[in-house]
Amino acid sequence: MTDKRQPGRFFFKIATTLAFLSGCITLLVLGGLFTFINPESIAQTLTSSEIRYAIQLSLITSIISTILCAVVAIPSGYILSRGGFPGQRPLIMLLMLPLSLPPLVAGVALLLFFARTPIGTGLEDLGVTVVYTQLGIIVAQCFVNLPYLIRVMRSSFAMISPRYEHIARTLGCSDFQAFWHVTLPLARAGLISGLVITWSKAMGEFGAVLMLAGATRMHTETLPIALFLNMATGDLDIAITTACILLGIAAVTMFFFERLSEGSDRI
Repeated sequence: MTDKRQPGRFFFKIATTLAFLSGCITLLVLGGLFTFINPESIAQTLTSSEIRYAIQLSLITSIISTILCAVVAIPSGYILSRGGFPGQRPLIMLLMLPLSLPPLVAGVALLLFFARTPIGTGLEDLGVTVVYTQLGIIVAQCFVNLPYLIRVMRSSFAMISPRYEHIARTLGCSDFQAFWHVTLPLARAGLISGLVITWSKAMGEFGAVLMLAGATRMHTETLPIALFLNMATGDLDIAITTACILLGIAAVTMFFFERLSEGSDRI
């Protein structure tokens, strides 16, 4: 008598093998970075004024851009998850469009917008200069990462039944109070994980930042820009150490993301 579940077991073994194989390749490729680090250059790189400046600028701009993304993404994701207004589908497609764009294309579009359009030149006349400035870094990070956070928040709010809000309203809460005290706490895991990934993506954003803010040492030099500049000039020790810093940030980010995902699954 044959086991009818045998094909399922075979598929499970193949899928597991492919998953482990992909993980091993990722480990070999990314982990190989650390084998090229010169131990003597680590302390020198981390204490250099250039890398310290790049770390500081990356932290400041990524935190600011993540906060700005949250201010827009939380209400936008909520209203898109509840739906029921004209033009919702075209609006969602428009908001999600930067997700499918190469960052370089987004950077070129931002550069032309702030350098050649009446809005961009008008802002510059008012003293708000975006092109080749640190403000441009924040603008580029927001433009690229905002659609991702909106999508995360929309999915998080969509998993919460509107009945909780209706009950809160029957108990005397206003619409905002029901959202603030009921819906938002229930979406806490999705919000925190989305913010963590958005911050990590902002730390590593390169293409759009390069196009809009440029690659000027000690001015618009974030960690990815520092990696690019040092690779271009042949300073491999500094470039590899910088790459390992970004890899470490990504690894820590994914660790917290997985922990938060596990916590949300238990709820």
